Amino acid sequence: MIHTRLFDFIRRTYDRFHEAQLVKMSTDFHGLPLLALLGLLCGLLAGTVIILFRLFMEAAAGQILPAGNVEGFEELPRALRFALCIAGGLLVGLILHAVKPKTRSLGVVHVLERLDYHQGNLPLKNAVLQFIAAGISIVSGHSVGREGPSVHLGASSGSLLGRMLHVPNNSVRLLVGSGVAAAIAAAFNTPLAGVIFAMEVVIMEYTVIGFTPVIIAAVSATTLTRVVFGDDSAFTVPVFEMSSVYEIPLVALMGAVIGCVAALFIQLTMFASSVLISRDIWVRTTLAGVITGFIALLLPQVMGTGYDTVNHLLLAQIGLAGVLLLTVAKLLSTAAAIGLGIPAGIIGPTLFIGAAAGGAFGWIGNAVDAEMASPGFYAMLGMAAMMAATLQAPLAALISLLELTDNQAIILPGMIAVVIAALVTRVVFGKSSIYRHLMLARGLDYRNTPMSRALRRVGVASVMERDLVQPAQSISLRAAAQLLQQEPRWILLKDVTEDHRPSILPAADLASFLSRDSERLEEEDLLDLMRIPAMRQDISSVSIIATLQEAHERMLAENCQVLYVTGAHGATKNKVFGIVTREHIDNSYKL
Repeated sequence: MIHTRLFDFIRRTYDRFHEAQLVKMSTDFHGLPLLALLGLLCGLLAGTVIILFRLFMEAAAGQILPAGNVEGFEELPRALRFALCIAGGLLVGLILHAVKPKTRSLGVVHVLERLDYHQGNLPLKNAVLQFIAAGISIVSGHSVGREGPSVHLGASSGSLLGRMLHVPNNSVRLLVGSGVAAAIAAAFNTPLAGVIFAMEVVIMEYTVIGFTPVIIAAVSATTLTRVVFGDDSAFTVPVFEMSSVYEIPLVALMGAVIGCVAALFIQLTMFASSVLISRDIWVRTTLAGVITGFIALLLPQVMGTGYDTVNHLLLAQIGLAGVLLLTVAKLLSTAAAIGLGIPAGIIGPTLFIGAAAGGAFGWIGNAVDAEMASPGFYAMLGMAAMMAATLQAPLAALISLLELTDNQAIILPGMIAVVIAALVTRVVFGKSSIYRHLMLARGLDYRNTPMSRALRRVGVASVMERDLVQPAQSISLRAAAQLLQQEPRWILLKDVTEDHRPSILPAADLASFLSRDSERLEEEDLLDLMRIPAMRQDISSVSIIATLQEAHERMLAENCQVLYVTGAHGATKNKVFGIVTREHIDNSYKL
């Protein structure tokens, strides 16, 4: 008996503590210390996953590629390169074909979909599939990057942490963003770029409470990966600078050219995504392998992430003819791979394409004027411009450029190239982020209106009213009088006996009824609270971890103006914590 009472006391104490933390994390600043701690845990968890992913690819490469070099495709015989691409596409396709269609949703688009439509709940099955399929795709030479899978894995780490700790959904969004920042920071060794990418591309908003856990996650993940792999960046970048301020028009022209290339890349990718759309996934991925294999017969540099080739481009070690061929080849092979369903990333290939296109511009310029900056300088600017235009994320691209070069002199020309490339792609060609186009191809869209941004930042626990009572449908006059002594605002009739929905009525209506009719009633007479004159409203339920956006959508779906807030886990699912009205939502949006 003592043990039972002690257990019940501990459980009630924990429930009260957990409820208090839910309320704190549902507001902007009161939950910041706890979110900072969760950001640290998320960064360490995501960093560990990214390390394991990288080690998995290196181990697989050790079994296939010469000297175990993940970039060593150039050393393979031509026939083996061709066969490797096809075999990889077929294997990945068969793996995807063996799982349910909803489990095949992978990558950054999957993360955006789950944030917009599922409150940041990323299934573990999809993450495991992403880990395996992306590793096979990259090691088998498909023209894809590891950043997209890293984003998915990092986001899943944050989502899993949030679900394990039962945090509110508005905080789960921040943990997903923290995982994304940690993944990008770990992949490129660029913590600040990881933060900006998470805020600009994934969370798509900038808030003080959002920055704190995201920054901590990026720093912790970067620290962890530097301990394991060292602090070298993904690319070898010489010291670059413009030879003269008169090169600014040429930088602007290069940005415009890169914007055109980015628009072409998006268009080719979307065209490839429509090819054989009704056929099995393994047919499409095998076709992607055939296309990449044919290109790799002559240009093996397009295979895999291609970071070694990007380094050659930055060092201006590939001539004009070579960079032009590489631009076209990488453009076609990446569009085919992504469009036909190879489950890996876009960011790495865009950096390759941008470096090659920018390098070509630099070589042409040097042929006209030998005093111009090195082709490697334009290759570096091209990387940032292509990333900005393709993702429509100019700030993330610019910060990446700054962190990779560690050179403040690159900022001015980088800003010009990045902004002009992004403008040309969007304004001239009408292209938004490639992720948005891929979402539209799936019948989805960003739900990022000002109202949705405001509502999903706030949890229902922070605005709900607690002054309610939940009596039986029929109570005595004496019980009704005792009920009103508690001075509630609302009376919730949830466990009704007739065949109708739960409802709520103002306690003032019961008080008004008793003041008018109490003289003709006996103390033991039963009052049917569903029949007395009152302004009743139909009501539905919402979880205490829900955001106001979820509450708003629930009201629209149930055609009601009031929701009662229940627990989200275990025995608390049957507990009513408070009431949320349409007025609460309207006031939160206006603020």
